[in-house]
Amino acid sequence: MKRVTQLAGPVGIVFIVVMLVVPLPAVVLDMLIAFNITAALLVLLTAIFIHRPLDFAAFPAVILVMTLFRLALNVSATRLVLLDGYAGKVIDTFGHFVVGGSLIVGLIIFVILLVIQFVVITNGAGRVAEVGARFTLDAMPGKQMAIDADLNSGLIDEEEARRRRAEVHAEADFYGAMDGASKFVKGDAIAAIVITLINLIGGFAIGVAQLGMPMGEAVQTYSLLSVGDGLVSQIPALLLSVATGLIVTRNTGNEDMGSDIMRQIGRNQTPLRVAGVAACSLCLIPGLPKIPFLLAGGLMLLASTRVPKEDEADEAAPASAELAPADSPEVLASEILLDPLGLELAADMIDLVDPASGGDLLDRVKALRRKVATEIGIVVPPVRTRDNLELPPRTYAISLFGVEVARGEAPPGTVLAIGDFLGSLPGQATQEPVFGLEAKWIPAHLRHQAEIGGATVVDRASVITTHLAEVVNQHAARLLGREDVRMLTDVLKRTHPVVIEELTPTQLSLGEVQRVLQALLDEQVSVRDLVRIFEALSLRAQATKDPDALVEAARTALGPAIVAPYVQDGTVHVISLDPLLEQRMLEALRSTDQGPVIALDPALGQQALASTGRAVAAAENLGVHPVLVCSPQIRSGVRRMLAGVAPRLAVLAYHELPPSVNVRSAGVVTGEHALAGGA
Repeated sequence: MKRVTQLAGPVGIVFIVVMLVVPLPAVVLDMLIAFNITAALLVLLTAIFIHRPLDFAAFPAVILVMTLFRLALNVSATRLVLLDGYAGKVIDTFGHFVVGGSLIVGLIIFVILLVIQFVVITNGAGRVAEVGARFTLDAMPGKQMAIDADLNSGLIDEEEARRRRAEVHAEADFYGAMDGASKFVKGDAIAAIVITLINLIGGFAIGVAQLGMPMGEAVQTYSLLSVGDGLVSQIPALLLSVATGLIVTRNTGNEDMGSDIMRQIGRNQTPLRVAGVAACSLCLIPGLPKIPFLLAGGLMLLASTRVPKEDEADEAAPASAELAPADSPEVLASEILLDPLGLELAADMIDLVDPASGGDLLDRVKALRRKVATEIGIVVPPVRTRDNLELPPRTYAISLFGVEVARGEAPPGTVLAIGDFLGSLPGQATQEPVFGLEAKWIPAHLRHQAEIGGATVVDRASVITTHLAEVVNQHAARLLGREDVRMLTDVLKRTHPVVIEELTPTQLSLGEVQRVLQALLDEQVSVRDLVRIFEALSLRAQATKDPDALVEAARTALGPAIVAPYVQDGTVHVISLDPLLEQRMLEALRSTDQGPVIALDPALGQQALASTGRAVAAAENLGVHPVLVCSPQIRSGVRRMLAGVAPRLAVLAYHELPPSVNVRSAGVVTGEHALAGGA
């Protein structure tokens, strides 16, 4: 059966082409005309009963094939009319019985059918198809972005996303094809007029010149045959035109067109009653027949009695609303949940997520999630990407749990040039959003010129992705939830069951483990090596459950990994504390609910902070990224003290520096008050 369906199309096309050349007997022509009318009726009924246009995606090709088939029948009929003066029973019947054997009546009916098809249906369907194709193509980026946003947020899986993307592309292809297919129908109507005129003129000439028929007889014979041929062709053409109009005007629904129309028209009682009363009122006009209007009005009034009243529908609405799945507590609870991580784009930045325009932002965001997982060891929640019409043009915003935490600009048609000598390049001066470097948004076509000038050029998607990565790194601790910790422990349990069984829940709860991991992430420490972290926590938890002590135990186990990002050419550049200042800090160490803090004299604290800032700036001017080292007793307190003035400065304990790394001094933090106190 499959083989037959595969060959039906090619064989049919070849047969249609043969019909254009090879003469057909009148009997065969009758059968093909009957098949043409039946097939057109089948297409019309199919268009009526489908639920959505894509359910009949082959319709544009069907129009082309049936139009070609109908034109081939016209050619075969014309050949028989001009050669034999007879083109089969079907055409003869249409020429004599349907139009009553009257040439004038036949021509009038033929012209009316042409006007209905060409002027009304075909033009309207063509316009709707054109507008539908345009709107569908314009809506593609937004639909694709919505699909990717649902995928990133976890609402759908990859298979469903692929299905929806395929449906969006199929819809665009369908309406684009329908825009062209409507031109076939329009051209078919024009061809029918031309063929009929050729039959009339050619038949009259052949009948008089070749067959010696009287002019009146020639006109009567060939005109009726020509009109019969035209009517036979126009009936299926009209059916296809109506089917085309139904397809392009059909909206997606859950039922067929007839059910939708009857349900929507008969939904309200008032319109039916008003229409029934109005029809009955027309009987009051003198001279009008009363029975037709009374019958039509009575049917309307009878139908209105089957429709529930508006107040009954309103009373039933709350009950149905309570039962509606969309209002169930589970659905409402899911809707009020905030997205952990969101990316909003202004309306003029949709091209960044439109693959047709070369946009790959969503793919980069997915790659970012993988990159963060491999670098810091947590699974970042899906990034909900959507457009926001309230954002100013060329603006993007990054939100965390529904609260905006960062915002930037990425003007369309530009790239970001980062460097010191950008004055000669046109564009908008700005700062790189992550490191605050001097930069400028320049036209994209000047990219090569900027690179030649020594600037670092970054495209818009990379700027947004880098900014998003920085936000994720800064707020990684907030993004690590209790369920994420459960997932990480479940994954680790598959390979290291003893480690998990010994630690949780025997010694530490998931909440306590989460607190330790969050503290590590707050200091930009990767938690990928969960095995070492959990083993260290298991040993330390036997003596204490103090969070800071647990964090320090985990840091000790991760020492080489913590230092590794700051090693340059085998050397780590360190900023140390003056011994007297470190002693004063140790004396000022106080325990609080938030952990140990250093309660220094304000003047001494300001001096220490200023000295730290100068040491960091001096080291960065030399092209190195320093770390600050101190005794393990005050490390966490020093980190809290410096968090506001030097958030990127890593604070390490002496024992966290591995012996295999060369240590080079990059400065010393001093305090005049500390020296005075020591004296």
